[in-house]
Amino acid sequence: MAVKIRLRRMGMKKKPFYRIVVADARSPRDGRAIEEIGYYNPLTQPAEIKVDNDRAQYWMQNGAQPTDTVRILLKKSGAIEG
Repeated sequence: MAVKIRLRRMGMKKKPFYRIVVADARSPRDGRAIEEIGYYNPLTQPAEIKVDNDRAQYWMQNGAQPTDTVRILLKKSGAIEG
């Protein structure tokens, strides 16, 4: 089973809010997730990012691949280096 760490869009129309979730790569964007590990709010100044770094590292060590956007957010939160 291919596992991805990706964003789930929430919030209202024109006011997006994202949860950072671990999900099966075959499931839809806003579908069932294995675990929720954080959130990202791009509307605040500065953008608000909260990630459970321990869980993010655990999932990546077990083969989960973050999407490009999530990889940037994880670097900003300190979950991965680079």
